[in-house]
Amino acid sequence: MRIAAFVLVLVSLCVVALAVLRLMDRREDRGEWDRLAAQQPEAPSRFDPQMVADLPEPARRYFAYAIDPGTPLLPVAIIEMTGEFSLGTKEDPRYQPMEARQILAAPEGFVWAMRTRGGMPVSGSDTGRWTRFRIFGLIPVARQGGDSDHTRSAYGRYVGEAVIWAPAALLPGPGVTWDAVDEDTARVIVEHGPLSQAVDVTVDSDGRPVTAVFQRWSNANADNEHRLQPFGAVMSDFREVGGYRLPFRVEAGNLYGTEEYFPFFCADVTAIRFPGAQP
Repeated sequence: MRIAAFVLVLVSLCVVALAVLRLMDRREDRGEWDRLAAQQPEAPSRFDPQMVADLPEPARRYFAYAIDPGTPLLPVAIIEMTGEFSLGTKEDPRYQPMEARQILAAPEGFVWAMRTRGGMPVSGSDTGRWTRFRIFGLIPVARQGGDSDHTRSAYGRYVGEAVIWAPAALLPGPGVTWDAVDEDTARVIVEHGPLSQAVDVTVDSDGRPVTAVFQRWSNANADNEHRLQPFGAVMSDFREVGGYRLPFRVEAGNLYGTEEYFPFFCADVTAIRFPGAQP
């Protein structure tokens, strides 16, 4: 009986400790979310095509499609989504229905809070500072961050996603430059402190972005070794949101353009809004 009581107390203490850790993590999530939301300009300037007149033609086409003239330039976006997230491999992707809410504020950071809706319940957050996921809301299965590999990998993600959902963050200016690649592709390079990320944006004849492809620092490979490897996103189902034309369907994955590629992230956006924007 004493052993059983001891085990019960030990298990109870572990559950309490995990619950406290979850509360602390959620507090940090909220703090990071609020920090990023505060990056939105209070009195934003408005888009003028002359702002991009000196860019390569595919980049001018991209901005002409993505932002209407006179639209307030709001670089911070909140995206709500459903879809599927792979917990497996190309051969056995084990897609799980998921729902997520994200704030995107390149080049400062992002918070992606996700939970699966079927099978093994997985929930947690991915940010520019940490990756924390749990099963059953308590038991940690991933807890990373605070090192240069994570920082560099996360930076690639949110710069790439700015191409998708936050074009105002990529207008030419300090830390943002554009180069031509070919007649339908332009390369944006975003620098922030010691970090730098290039993303190739391919557009159609109307300027609609079709793909965003870049070399991402990642260990999502057979060797589990951090290295540069291709990552790509395919965009579709564009809709107008407050003067922006943004994709509401995105499929993305590692090793884009190779035989190993498969989209582990398949998102259907349900809402996009810009914190601080005037109604």
